[in-house]
Amino acid sequence: MTKSTMQLKISNRLHVIRAEHRITQDQLAKAIGVTRATIVAIEGGGYNPSLELAFRLARYFKTDINAIFSVEEENK
Repeated sequence: MTKSTMQLKISNRLHVIRAEHRITQDQLAKAIGVTRATIVAIEGGGYNPSLELAFRLARYFKTDINAIFSVEEENK
């Protein structure tokens, strides 16, 4: 019997939400205290932000974290 491992796949809608608010990556980065490269990495799915950063993003856009990030379970 093999042991399966559950992994979480985190997706985000940051690019869409940012576009809806007509704000650039640079403007968002400066507003929440990170680099533009961090915003690029989050939007591209190459970086999952800390919980603190996820809350900063949600507060900036006056929404909850679930409106920006979603989680799917993957069995491996």
